[in-house]
Parts: sequence; C-alpha cells; structure tokens
Amino acid sequence: MPSLIVKVYSLLFKYNLNRRLQTLIQSPISHPFNGVVSRADESIITSNPSFSTDGVATKDLHIDSLTCLSLRIYLPQSALISLRHSESGEGVYGGYVPEKKGKNCKKLPVILQFHGGAWVTGGIDTVSNDVFCRKLAKSCDAIVIAVGYRLAPESRFPAAFEDGVAAIKWLGKQANLAECSRSSLDKRIVNGEKHRGRQIVDGFGASMVEPWLAAHLDPSRCVLLGVSCGANITNYVARYAVEAGKLLDPVRVVAQILMYPFFIGNIPTHSEMKLANSYLYDKATCILAWKLFLPETDFNLDHLAANPLKPGKDTPLDLKHMPPTLTVVAQYDWMRDRAIAYSEELRRVNVDAPLLDYKDAVHDFATLNVLQKTPKAQACLEDISIWVKKYISLRGNEFSY
Repeated sequence: MPSLIVKVYSLLFKYNLNRRLQTLIQSPISHPFNGVVSRADESIITSNPSFSTDGVATKDLHIDSLTCLSLRIYLPQSALISLRHSESGEGVYGGYVPEKKGKNCKKLPVILQFHGGAWVTGGIDTVSNDVFCRKLAKSCDAIVIAVGYRLAPESRFPAAFEDGVAAIKWLGKQANLAECSRSSLDKRIVNGEKHRGRQIVDGFGASMVEPWLAAHLDPSRCVLLGVSCGANITNYVARYAVEAGKLLDPVRVVAQILMYPFFIGNIPTHSEMKLANSYLYDKATCILAWKLFLPETDFNLDHLAANPLKPGKDTPLDLKHMPPTLTVVAQYDWMRDRAIAYSEELRRVNVDAPLLDYKDAVHDFATLNVLQKTPKAQACLEDISIWVKKYISLRGNEFSY
C-alpha cells in the first residue's frame, strides 16, 4: 500500500484539483487570442542559463506568438568536452554561450518532453516539471526540451496536440537552419571571407538559429516523453512522425516513453471500476478534466485523444510502424489497464514495447515534486535511462552506461 504521506497528500491534491476544475467549469471562460500555457497560482522555477547550480543550464523560448507556444531547454554540462570554459559572460546574456568554432561542444540526443496536469494545469516552469527534467537530462545525458502547450478550457482539443506537432517541426527547422549556417560559414572560410557577426536572420532581423541547439543537438536521436496527459500528446506526435517520414528530416524519432498515460474510454475497464477513487487523480475528477478539454459539441470518451485503441474500430495508424515504446504504469492507478492494453497491442505487432509496472505506486509517483525523492521514483528514472540509452547512445556505446 502507498505510504501514509502519500495518502494524506492525495486528499489535499484531489481537493485542490477538483476545486480548480469546478471553478473553471462555473466561471465564464475568456478565450485569449494566443492561449494560456500556465496558471498564475502554481509554484514555478525561473530558468537559469548557468551550469553552476546543479550542472544543468536552462533557458526559455517563445516560438509562436500566435499560440504562446513556449519551450524550456535543459542542457546538461556533459555537453561540454572540457569544463574549463563552460561559462561565458559575452554580451548581455551572461550565461553559457557555445564557443564559436564549436571545439568544446559535444553532440547530444534530444528528449522532447510533455508535462502532465489533467489538461488544465502544469507547465514547463512548474517545480515538479523543472526538477524532473533536470534529473532526466543528467540521467540520460541528453538535451531535454519541455513543451509548454496550450491548456484547457481556454484552448480545447486539438490545440495541445497541434502544439506538440509544432514543437517537433520547430526542432527540425532548427536542425536545418543550423546546418545551413555551418555550410554557409564553411563556404565563406574556404573563399577567405570574413564571417564575424554574420548569421541567418528572420524578417524582423532576429536570430533564428538557437545557439545551444546549433552547437549540441543531434536530431537523429530524438526521443518523445510524456507524463500523464502529456503521454497522450506524445503518442499523437509519434504517430505524426511516422506519417511524416522524411518530411521531418533530419529529426528521427527513435523511441517514445509513456508515463502513466491519461487514457480513458466509454466502456470501463477492470481497474477503472476497482480503483475509480484511487490516489491523486480519481476517475470522476478526470472526467471533469476531459469535459474541459474535448470539444463541447462532441464529447466522447472514445475520442482518439482519449482512447488510442477504440473498441470495434481500426486504429488510425498501423501500429507496427510505431517507434519503440516504453510504458510506465502504477499499481494504484485506475488508468493502468488501458496503458497495459496499448503496450500489449504494440508488442503484438512486434514493436519493442516493454512495460514497467511499479508495485504500491500511484499516478504521478515519479514526477510529482513531493514524490521524486522516493526510492520508487528514483528507480523509475534509472529504469527509463537504461532502456532509452539503447536507442540514443552512439553505435558501439549502447551498453557503456
């Protein structure tokens, strides 16, 4: 059974979440032009572009002014070949700036991360998400990019899913721009031209090439990771990546990780009936969240966003082409059965789709800030790191960890 601390915290968590959902349902909803990606009443951690705190530098980017889509980049210090010149105070930035010639820059894989929060809460800068992403970046030796997608009810489906697709498209654009910039620089050097200060710019004169990614990103090793409802977005983006194929070049999705996905459906499963009033997220509260997220005129729990294996219907994509998929479930999570069924279906079509089932664990056990220091949370992060390194380590180093 979960500990007494988890049980007490769960009561407070469910009370606050239910109150927030009821407020959103009863209050007149304003529809801001560019959406909402965070809530003002949540505890946050500001970005810090220095490695000095814990060996992970962070920065925030706003990549779409029309949707307010934002990202937080987590760059581990392992991206530097030498630590002697890891900081630079050039210009007004004051944080880490990659060397211009790239001699001290190591290429790292990238993990595109989607936070949880029942569609209506959470964000890239919340304490829980920031702490988790920092640990993930160091444990996997990878760049982590947390995606700040639009929240409901201000932005209903498909807004969050569209933001997920926009994020991976932006990643591909960055990789291509960085390559163009390097090619242009190499050509000018061969021709003996001066190149200082020259860079690709957009129509407003602002730099389009993100320097951290230009120096350290290896787009051919991209992993998608989603937490709770973020796992639903992850699975959608993975399907999009399969369908897009070479259109996403040079980005290649090599694996995805679904952490206790927020799956549901019209026909209750065994766990949905047995654990309906389980810890942190009970079924009744989650249905309220789905009502705020799904289209008002077409509310259906067998919606593709909610149920990836709709009963009696063919899945919209041949699952045998899906990337390797690691699924994490908890013993006391009422959503576990559908996640297990999805993992089994992937294995049935010969996709590498292991299942990690943690005993005495609850939904969000490895990512909620108050639980991240528990042995189960630490074991889960280690298990994820071991599995994902099979797909993101350079050839010949797959088992060097």
